[in-house]
Amino acid sequence: MGRPATGSVVEPRGPRKSWAIRFRVNGVRQNITLGRSEDGWTRRKAEHQLEEELAAVRLGLWKPPKAASAIELPTDEQTFHEFAESWFEAGRQEWSERTIRDYQQTLELHVLPFFGEMRLGEITIETVDRFRTKKLSEKKLAAAQINKCIKRVSQILGVAEEYDIVPRNVARGKKRKAKEPAVRKTWIEPEQVMTLIEESKPFIKPVVAVLLGTGLRPGELVALDWGDVSLGSATITVGRAKTDTGSYREIDLPAGVVEILGEWWGKSEQIRAEWKREHGGEEPLFLTKVEGGRYSGQLRRQTEANVSRRLKTSIKRANVKLGERGIDPISDKVTPYSCRRTYASIRAALGDDPLYVSEQMGHKDVRFTLNVYSRAVKRRSKLSDAYRTEFDRALDWAKLPTSKGNVWAQMGTDDAEAVASEVEGAEDSAL
Repeated sequence: MGRPATGSVVEPRGPRKSWAIRFRVNGVRQNITLGRSEDGWTRRKAEHQLEEELAAVRLGLWKPPKAASAIELPTDEQTFHEFAESWFEAGRQEWSERTIRDYQQTLELHVLPFFGEMRLGEITIETVDRFRTKKLSEKKLAAAQINKCIKRVSQILGVAEEYDIVPRNVARGKKRKAKEPAVRKTWIEPEQVMTLIEESKPFIKPVVAVLLGTGLRPGELVALDWGDVSLGSATITVGRAKTDTGSYREIDLPAGVVEILGEWWGKSEQIRAEWKREHGGEEPLFLTKVEGGRYSGQLRRQTEANVSRRLKTSIKRANVKLGERGIDPISDKVTPYSCRRTYASIRAALGDDPLYVSEQMGHKDVRFTLNVYSRAVKRRSKLSDAYRTEFDRALDWAKLPTSKGNVWAQMGTDDAEAVASEVEGAEDSAL
């Protein structure tokens, strides 16, 4: 006796525009196109059609559909190149231009020359490992770039797995990746903070202050409007349908940031008025003028790339002053994102609750904050006089107008270090 007929409904998705049903007759898979949603097809209707087909199979009355009605679904006999092309065309409707270019380059230069002519059903774990080994032996790509290629393969095979074309995604998992060299994380230490802020030029000073004083992600920073800022309540609201993270939260502003933003409000009056005349609507918190090209001189919202460039310029200026004070220079590897670590260090040194700091940063996991907290509390006692003076100056600048979030504000140094030891134990348990 042959295997009983079983099946499932195939929803419209990606390159597939129609509802379809898929079932087996005596172990042979059958695919039948039904129709589009706009033609009245629904899941319930498709399930009913599937039941009728299966009933016909059980009664021995089922006949294969005519070729015209057979669904043209991908199978494991389809080449990787063909399926990747369908995947790419479906995805590009939702991707940014930058993502499209990046994916296209990765596929055309590296992935398709190796996997392109292989049938989907032929690709195995060993195949993916051979690709990794080949790329490593060529020594043309760094491990991170090779892993990016493998990630694209995994994305494509992941969809094939969802479509039941392949039994599993053989490119998924850490074991398929090339080992990347450990990268030393860089950040700005608290004793470097005030010098960096003070040595920044007037138009970038508020940007640097907000980065260091709030721990915002660069994308969140440049998306801010003045309407997100309340100097009266000393808060910034993040995520009013503008950030990619979907992280809606209210961030408390240190007194030092409130003061600098208050000054910026007055200094930016002219460019805000100019923006209002040209664009209307809400006024971005940070603006910049286009340099060169047909749009030279026009105002635009500050960009992440420009913030990164300006921060590096400010760091160069600050390092001169830090050298005069006998304090180590800021690493040239620092990025706007590094300021999140600095923010966490300062809040930890002030004794803020790790959970509060995690919520302010938009973290779902408190372990990062616990790690920073234990390091920051212990570190101050080891600093020399010049370092400690600047360290404490940064803490004074970063104090909140209220004691909100500060559950250990009244602790002495010894008590704080005792808590730090307990936190280290908690971190080890969490990990």
